[in-house]
Amino acid sequence: MWRPSARHRDRAVTSIVDLTRDEHGHVHARLLDVTLGRSGPVYATWIRAQTREFVDDITHAALDPFRGYANAIRTELPDDTVTVLVPHEREVPPAFHVVKLASTAMDEVRRRVQQATLGRRGHRDDPLYRIRRLLTTARENLTDRGRLEAALQAGDPGLEVTVAWYACQNLRSMFHAPTPAAGRVVAQRVLESFHRCPIPEIARLGRTLRSWRREVLAYFDDDPARYGISNGGTEAINLIIEKTRRLEYGFRNFGNYRIRILLAADGTRPWGRRGRRSG
Repeated sequence: MWRPSARHRDRAVTSIVDLTRDEHGHVHARLLDVTLGRSGPVYATWIRAQTREFVDDITHAALDPFRGYANAIRTELPDDTVTVLVPHEREVPPAFHVVKLASTAMDEVRRRVQQATLGRRGHRDDPLYRIRRLLTTARENLTDRGRLEAALQAGDPGLEVTVAWYACQNLRSMFHAPTPAAGRVVAQRVLESFHRCPIPEIARLGRTLRSWRREVLAYFDDDPARYGISNGGTEAINLIIEKTRRLEYGFRNFGNYRIRILLAADGTRPWGRRGRRSG
């Protein structure tokens, strides 16, 4: 979003970020460009405007689970331009967004069970409402597992929230597997089981993941240079963009907005806090 007022249309933008890794495997993200609108045709138009040398150098892309962008990549980056490195596995949805989908599904289960058992929304002292944050905490980071289990026993008579919690923890574990092969095994198990779950929210999540099966499995590429591809660098760039927009109190002209954030997020300006001057 770039316009400061909801009255304006075309507030969404598409950001294109370079996530190239260095020889040590580290990503130094930099903003390549930003274009008005958020859709597949917008992204495809931007790709077509680039030089052939630029397009030929693209080997992979990390993107949100948004089919419009994936379609643009398949249309504008034909297989014969990228098959050397990543045939049919160019789009890699990052772990963050997949886990977020799972957390959202689990929270929907919690709210539905609350409505069914209490006949209303959750209140502060209700068992499931009190653990709504714990349910999104990674299993290994839980410091009060007993409180979680007691609340589930008290507020989840049908065990639907409990099953949803275990399912989401299982999904999350595939991104923390010790090797790509181990992560791929867990991912395949998730893809083959979630859509058959009797809990409707988890079954819907399973169908969504199956529609992105190829892209999800691409995350676990055996090549060390590509394993764990993520758009975490894109999220970092987005933070810089938001900080710039706040400092400027918003932008009313898209051209000014584009120039300013390109200057701020071109990858050459460190945003760390400077040391205090002495004297």
